[in-house]
Amino acid sequence: MEYGAIDLHKKESQVRIIDQSGAIIDRRITTTRERLTTVFWGRPRTRILVEASTESEWVAQHLESLGHEVIVADPNVGAMYASRGRRIKTDRRDAAVLAVACQQGHYRTVHRRSARQRIVQSMLRVRRELIESRTRAISLARAITRAGGLRIRGGRTEIFLDRLGALELPETMHATLVPLRSTIEVLNQELATADERFTTLVADDPVATRLMTMPGVGPITASAFVAALDDATRFESAAQVTSYLGLVPREYSSGERQHRGRVLRSAIRRCNRSSFRRHGA
Repeated sequence: MEYGAIDLHKKESQVRIIDQSGAIIDRRITTTRERLTTVFWGRPRTRILVEASTESEWVAQHLESLGHEVIVADPNVGAMYASRGRRIKTDRRDAAVLAVACQQGHYRTVHRRSARQRIVQSMLRVRRELIESRTRAISLARAITRAGGLRIRGGRTEIFLDRLGALELPETMHATLVPLRSTIEVLNQELATADERFTTLVADDPVATRLMTMPGVGPITASAFVAALDDATRFESAAQVTSYLGLVPREYSSGERQHRGRVLRSAIRRCNRSSFRRHGA
């Protein structure tokens, strides 16, 4: 079997192939399907190592369609870079190190989500961006009205425009807020459409439907949880799931004293990225 590695980048990537005779082939290519096909089409079955990144999934799928074996590896594993020098770092050297790691098995594979859950993750990211955009627009509207000595009463985010419309605004302030009103209205419509899509989506997912039987769990939370875990059978226990999600407490223990605190901030950020938080303004 031949071995290879790709140091992936957004525009250009470095390729190294070690053929069956031990000869080395290096290529600098643009990161496109056409160039990958040019390099790997017709070659003997090759085991190719790539680091997990934004581009890694589509690259892996394309190389697999050409008949090769692709390993998507965790870039945080130090053993994978054991042969790399610390003083000089180039893409060519990185590709060479990855090729050696591929050949010797010094890597740890990462879980590749199913096609369905990748789509759900993308939908969740789009929805989060819509919510954050609406939150920023509402915060700006609040700041403008406060600067004019006016206060918008509290309430649900979905009816913010009604609460804003209840104020008697000066003509100049009203004209200033027109673009924000239009933006918030469009975002409300897009978010309503997105929520309807998630409601339809979870109807076909028995796992998400079961999660929604728990109090306080709706289509968004259920979809986010299922997408984060994808294949739950890869975890041996609930403790592994909490560790994977980063839901671990702070700990400061020494000797016979053990003290645990709140959930780590890194865990909270990870949950936020998975869309497990409530949004509002």
